[in-house]
Parts: sequence; C-alpha cells; structure tokens
Amino acid sequence: MVSENKFSELQAILEGECYTDVVHRLLYATDASIFREVPMGVCYPKNKEDLKKIVLFAAENKIPIIPRAAGTSLAGQVVGSGLVVDISRHLNSIIHFDAKEKWVEVEPGVVLDELNLFLKPHGLFFGPETSTSNRCMMGGMVGNNSCGAHSIIFGSTREHTLSVNVLLSDGSEAEFGPLTAGELDEKCRGEKLENRIYRHLRDVLSDPENRKEIREHFPDPSVKRRNTGYAIDILLESQAFGHGNEPFNLSKVIAGSEGTLALITSIKLNLVPLPPPVKGLACPHFLRREDAFLANLIALKYKPGAVEMMDHIILNCTKDNLEQQKNRFFIEGDPAAVLIIEFSGNSQEEILVKMDRMEKEMAVEGLGYHFPRVFGRDIPRVWNLRKAGLGVLSNLPGDAKPVSLIEDTAVNPAVLPDYMKEFEAILQKFEKECVYHAHIGSGELHLRPLLNLRDPKEVEIAHQIGREIALLVKKYRGSLSGEHGDGRLRAEFIPLVIGEKNYELLRGIKQAFDPENIFNPGKIVDAPSMREDLRTEPGSEVHEIETFFDFSQEGGIIRAAEKCNGSGDCRKSELMGGTMCPSYMATRDENTTTRARANLLREFLSHSDKKNPFDHRELYDILDLCLSCKGCKSECPSNVDMAKLKSEFLQHYHDANGVPFRSRMIAHIGKLNRMASAFPRIFNLLFSNSFTSGIFKKIAGFASQRSIPLLYKTTLRSWARRHLKSLQPDEPIKTLYLFVDEFTNYNDTEIGIKTIRLLTALGYEVRIADIHESGRSYISKGYLRKARKIAVKNILALKDILGPEQPVIGIEPSAILSFRDEYPDLVGADLKPQAILLSRSALMLDEFLLQEMEAGRISRDSFKKGDRHLLVHGHCQQKAIASVTPMMKILSFIEGSQVEEIPSGCCGMAGSFGYEKEHYDLSMKVGELVLFPAVRKAHENTLIVAPGTSCRHQIADGTGKKAMHPAEILYDALK
Repeated sequence: MVSENKFSELQAILEGECYTDVVHRLLYATDASIFREVPMGVCYPKNKEDLKKIVLFAAENKIPIIPRAAGTSLAGQVVGSGLVVDISRHLNSIIHFDAKEKWVEVEPGVVLDELNLFLKPHGLFFGPETSTSNRCMMGGMVGNNSCGAHSIIFGSTREHTLSVNVLLSDGSEAEFGPLTAGELDEKCRGEKLENRIYRHLRDVLSDPENRKEIREHFPDPSVKRRNTGYAIDILLESQAFGHGNEPFNLSKVIAGSEGTLALITSIKLNLVPLPPPVKGLACPHFLRREDAFLANLIALKYKPGAVEMMDHIILNCTKDNLEQQKNRFFIEGDPAAVLIIEFSGNSQEEILVKMDRMEKEMAVEGLGYHFPRVFGRDIPRVWNLRKAGLGVLSNLPGDAKPVSLIEDTAVNPAVLPDYMKEFEAILQKFEKECVYHAHIGSGELHLRPLLNLRDPKEVEIAHQIGREIALLVKKYRGSLSGEHGDGRLRAEFIPLVIGEKNYELLRGIKQAFDPENIFNPGKIVDAPSMREDLRTEPGSEVHEIETFFDFSQEGGIIRAAEKCNGSGDCRKSELMGGTMCPSYMATRDENTTTRARANLLREFLSHSDKKNPFDHRELYDILDLCLSCKGCKSECPSNVDMAKLKSEFLQHYHDANGVPFRSRMIAHIGKLNRMASAFPRIFNLLFSNSFTSGIFKKIAGFASQRSIPLLYKTTLRSWARRHLKSLQPDEPIKTLYLFVDEFTNYNDTEIGIKTIRLLTALGYEVRIADIHESGRSYISKGYLRKARKIAVKNILALKDILGPEQPVIGIEPSAILSFRDEYPDLVGADLKPQAILLSRSALMLDEFLLQEMEAGRISRDSFKKGDRHLLVHGHCQQKAIASVTPMMKILSFIEGSQVEEIPSGCCGMAGSFGYEKEHYDLSMKVGELVLFPAVRKAHENTLIVAPGTSCRHQIADGTGKKAMHPAEILYDALK
C-alpha cells in the first residue's frame, strides 16, 4: 500500500488534482457494471504532462492505473484497486479539425454529442454512436470500441480511428497510425519500448501456426461487432502480411483494449457526411418475441440505417417512467417485441416506398400486427424510449435485476434465430427470464438474465450461464463482446471462445506493452472471476431503515439509492438539454452528479456502524449541492429521486446534529411572513434598505447580492374576502377551489389577484380552499415531521370536496405539485388513498385552463388578438412532475402570440438554494448556462414568462428583467 506522503508528492507535481479521501475513493469504486473496488486515489490530470507524471509515478511505485472517462462501462473496465485517472474534467478539447480532409483530433475527454454539435455546421459527424452519446467520451469509445445503433452503416469506433497518441508504460510517447510494410520494419528497429512492441507483434503475426489459430478461432470476420480480446485478427489482414488493402495500424488494437496497453493522450478520427435529410421509422409490433428475429432478416434486405429491438419487459418498465411515458405514443397494446427500423432518404415518399415493400413482405410471412410509422419531430421521442432501455431496467421490483453478463454477444444476423433458440434453451435450463433489446440488425441483442446477485446460489448460476453462453458463442463463431468490452466481466471466458493458444498470444501482447502490469490490470487478460468484488455482496442482507417518506415501492431507502445503476445519464451537459443535473452542468465534477450522491448514500447507509446511519458529514457535503430540482425523478431512466432522498437524509441528520438557524428560518418562512404581513410597510422599508437588509443577510447567511422578496400591501386571502364575492359569475361553468399558497398569499399577491380575476371573468366560480400552506419549505429543509402534519391536515380538509369536476388549482408550481408528488409518500398508509385522490385532483393553473380550452369551455374570443412574443422558462418541478406543454398551449391560445420555450434546465435559484451565500456562485453559474443569456438576448418588447416564484427572482437578479406569470399574460390579454 502506497503511503499518503507518496500521494502528496504526486499532488505536488501535478497541475491537476489528486485525492485520496474516502469520499472520492468511494465515488469511483463503481461504474455501470456489477462490480465494486475501492481505489487508492483519484487523479484529474490537466494535460499530457500530468499524464506522463502519473505513469512514471505508477511505474515507480507499482501502482495500477485505471483510466476513466464518463464511467459508463458495463463490464467493470473502470473499477480497480489502483489509481483512477479521470480524464473527463480537463482533457476535453478539440485539438484540430480539417473539414476538407474530413478528420478531427480530440483529447480523450471530448463528449460524442458535443463533438457532433461542433461538426454539424460543416456537414460532418462521427458515425458510431451509443445510447450514452450525450455523456460518453471519445477515450471511452476507443477503449471499448463502441458501435451504437447505426453500426450496420457506420461500423465501430475502430474503423474510424485513424491514429492515437499514447503514453507507454515507461512514460515514453508514441503515435500509433497507419504504416506500410517498410515503415513497420523501420519501427521494429531499435530498443525503445515502442520498437519492442512492434517487433513482438510482427513476430507473433508472422508465425504460420499463430496465423492459422487466429483465423480459425477468432470470431467470424462477417460479424461486424467483434471485440473479443485484442484485435490482432485485424492486424493480420493488413498489407504488411500480404493481405487486404489496409495498412498496418496499431491504433486498431488500442481500440477495444480498455486502457490495458497504453494511456491515450489524443485521438485522430475519421468523419463522415451527415446522412440524407429525411428520416423515417417503421416500428412493427409482434405478438411473439421470436417473430422479431425473423422480421429482422426481412428488414435488412431493404438496407436500413438501423434495426433495434425492445421487448415487453423494457416496454413495461417505461410505463412507470415519467419521462418515457411521453415517448410511448406509438405503442399499441402490449407487444412481446417492437422493432425500430430507420430509413434515410431525400424525400418521405422515397422512404415510404421501402416501408410499404418491407411491411408487405412481413405480412406475407405472418409477422407483425401493428406497423406504425414515425416521421419528423417524433423520431427523437422513439429513440429516447429505446435509449432509456438500460436505465429503466433498474425499476424492476425486487433484488433480481437484469444483469449485464452475457448481454454483449454478437453473431452474424443470419444465424441469430438459431442462436437465440439455443440461447433460450440454456436460460430455460436455469429457469431464468431474460431481457432482449438493442442492436438486432447487427446480430447483437443485449440479453440480460434476471439474477439476484445478493444470493450466493444465483451468483454461481450467473457464472454457469456465462460459461455456457461463451461456448454457444464459440459454436456460432460469434464475439463474446460486441461493443461493451470484456473488462473483468467476460475476460475469464475469453479462452473458451478463441482457444487457449490465442489467449496466450493476448497475454504476450499485454506483457510486451506493459511489462510491469500497471495499465488497468485484471481486464481482458488475467482477470479475477466475475464472482469476485460484486457491488452487492453475496449473502448480505439489506437492513431496513425507518424513514418518514414511504420507500416501500422501492424496497426501502437503501434499494431506492441502489436503483442508480451507474449509467451516468446525470452527466450530460446543458448543450444536450433537460434539467438533470444542474450542479453537474455547472461544475462538470463527478461529485456533483446524481450518481455520486446515490453511490455515497448506498455506501454509508449500507455500511455505517452508527445507530443513525445518516449521521455522516460526508453525506451532508455531497448532498449539499443538490438543488432538489427533481430533474432526476423524470429524466433518470432509473427514476432515482434525489430530492426525496435528500429531504429524508436532512431530517435524520438534523435529528443527530440539530437544525441550523438559517434552515429553521427558511422552513418557517410562511409563519414569518404571516407575522410580518401585519406590518408590510415596515418590513419592506427594512428589507429594501441596503444597510438593514445587509445586516440581516449577513446574520442569516444569505448572499449579499440577493434581493429579499418583499411583501404585498395586503395578503391574497384578505383581498379575496373583500372582493371575491362581487367577481363571481352569475351562472358559473363549474366550481373550482383555488389553493392560496404561502408564497402567493404574501409575496406574489398581485399574481393571485389576476388569477382570480382571470378565472371569474372566464366564467368559473372560485372558492378559496381552506388550507394555508403546502409544506414545500419544510420538505426542502428536511422538516418531514412538520411537513407530514401539514399534508395530513390538507388532505383531511379537502378529501370530501374534490373530484375531476371540482379540482383544486395552484398558482405556484412547487406548492401545488407537493400534493401530487410528495404527499402520497409522506402520509401514512391509512391516508394514502385520499392522498392519491388529492394528487389526481390537484392541477396547476395552466393544466386546468388547457383542459377547459380543449373542452371548448374557454373561447379564443375571450382574448384580444395581438402581436406578442413570449419567451418561456418552465419550472423544474413542472418539467419533472407534470409538463410545460399545457403552459405553452394556453399561451399560444391567444391569437397572434408567438410562444418560444427557452431550452433551459433549472434556473439555479431552486427555492432558497440560490439565496444561501455558499451556493450563490453555483446558483448564478447554473443560470448562466442557458437561461440568462437567452433572456438578455431577447428583444426589449419580448415578454419573459416564468410560473415559478424562485425562477422570477433569479431572472430579476441575474438579468435585471422582470418575468411574468402565465396568469398575468392571460389576464392582460382579456377583452
């Protein structure tokens, strides 16, 4: 074990960062695989010189190096007991781009989708893409030789890797690129490590016996997705050995080598023209899964760009995912399988001709019962449903999960139906179900058996299945790994597929490149058994922890945290859109991701020796930068609700450590405002004065730059008591209950007044619901006992008066959506049915208005026509729990209005988060990602719209512009 002093010496010479604390080590102990190994430390190199220093340090101290990009590996490639080298933080630049020659050179931390955004204006892109394209990085794609859905056209990353610059295990630099036979001979001369590597490979591939073994036992070359071991079969077919037209190029071996041979410093990539402008999807549904295997062969005759599959297990999981429910629009009934077949062309008519012929041939064979076709803006929705496959599988109840074990096998599509029959027979022998999805068009279905790895017997079954499937792959001359890599998951089975002699050749190559075995040992060759170092310890039991929220649907709070499978969807940038995860978007640091928070919760709650397992400062610190935006609840395919987990944690942590003064004050903001509302002028005078408000902010711990929300001259309830009766229509369309929340009642009273005037003018009888606060501030600050009392009180007050024809309407999204989101999980089992009824009857104002507009009870004639440009920012919880669509539609209802949504995520204020002095800078960084620039660029006559009170304050503080509530826009537009 290397001493702390040694790591301190390394930190002292790096421009980047190096950490050995327990938090960083635990955060990097897992990836998206089934494994867990705690590393010695984590480094964030800033440049190539840092990488070189790390390699020399590792060689001197015999420490393994584990290269890591986004950490989405499914075979355990980026877990290990050595030093994790995370290239994602700093090594993410595009070095050089040549549009004419169609290539780009990048550092390994460049994200694929961001690279393609850069290339798009030039009509080019990088062909291979994965379902993780919004966060996976080019270093990881090369390491795993990633392929993606369109590999039947674009092949694998290896085929588009022109050259790589690397550091070898002695710290020397090398460029591996195309070589003629003569240039290869020249490279073999000399005694540098690079020369010895070339000599070794030339000697191996020149041996007739070796060549015979490689050609007979490596995967069939017709299998396009082949990534078993090192790609020496491809080198063998180069010009240097008298075969083919391709030059000898060692970058083809680095591709797929999983960081076990060298450390990549830059990559030169081939680019391809953007595909034809028009695309269409044919999505045939099948009553039997095996019908999809046969239909795939028909589809391939028509030269599609992609053929993907989803089975009934995945489709059922998407039913309960808030984000993916919206993407199921094309699903009819409960198919056993659906194919997604993509065609490109210069016109829709051209594509339809192919679809007609293909579907007619399927129908003749009795394959398929429903054939929806998708074009235009709906295409990304279908692909998003497909891409969510891995994540939604984590939602299956119980400890048995679809395990990534044999999920990456690839065979020639022509033999796939026969292969699958034998595959299914093996699983039936073990009485195991399996999930089928992904790249059926290239012969690589992702096949995940349902296994409970907490059960030692199931672990042994997993090992037996792995072995038998490896032998089946051998029988069909397939590849054990098509794109996810061997890692340490499949490495022990490689000899079964390619033979012991070929396996020894791989071991010799590893030895030639890395004689001291410092580069990612235990992957591909000489790996431990896949039964070791599992994330869920076999034989362990999940101890139950008493909680305030109901986590029974997840199986308890620990399993709720375990739902995070490490797929890293929370690592996407603001360029990719969406809300999750604002703190990561602003910092690009792993420790600010939803994944990091879930990882640490799982670790401490599972292994704490304290009576109160929440009582750990490390947990407080990692959760502190969660904005509770709720983006993860809908956008995380596994539905990890970190805001709920954080709130639960805070209650227990406060129980052990007390509640800070500021948190206590924020939680009770409704009560404080109620007291201050007796003297609104005095309050406003004090808090609009820079001196007195400055003293208050300093004492309370608020950012000095923030403006304090002021009180209206009266409360909304007081105003309603005086005016509401005179406003009621004589013959109301229907009666509704308006929830006057704790924010609208005191601060945003004018918005509440306009809401009441709007609703009554449109013909609705408005009654003020006899409830006074939502409990939102208590929930956000971890006062769950108090929040539960409020929830119970509100449910009892409303349970006898609500229904579809008599809803309760809310003005502030975060308040009314508490009824829909938190209440059912906060109250006891006896009140849960009533809580669910309330959640269904609680509507945001825009949802209610759209419902009435679509029913014809609100006419366009009620509003003045006008040339209005509205720029809209949706509230985080509105996006996560409901939708911004109703808001956009009701604003568009006003004739002449041009309504545009800002593609922003969280505004950055997030309730009190942005007011707190230690969070102010991060809050403003989040605002600057998309929201602030969009508002600043808006024309002076453009109206900025934001339904959330926090959002409007953030926009005012960040841009100096006033944002309006949708109710104000509609009221002002009334005739």
